[in-house]
Amino acid sequence: MRFALLTLLLVMVSANAENIIIPLGQQNDPSVQMPANGTSKRSVLERFGLPDVEHPPIGSPGMTRRDYRDFSVYLENAIVITSVRHDQAKYPKQVQP
Repeated sequence: MRFALLTLLLVMVSANAENIIIPLGQQNDPSVQMPANGTSKRSVLERFGLPDVEHPPIGSPGMTRRDYRDFSVYLENAIVITSVRHDQAKYPKQVQP
């Protein structure tokens, strides 16, 4: 009896699960150059210029995010820890006149 009840409960829980699909193929142009991990903040500035937005440091050690047009760069102190391409909508939003 307990086994049947447990099985029924597990089936009910799994039936309510939702799959989330992340469209990796829609993430911006893969040929977009981005800073490599370990690159210095100065090198990023020299190669890519000033970011569109620079977020203030958070936490300790200070982690910052710099947003460029096609990607964002995450830095810990003055070193790149990762760069991420911005998502591209499959169908661009229509501008209403």
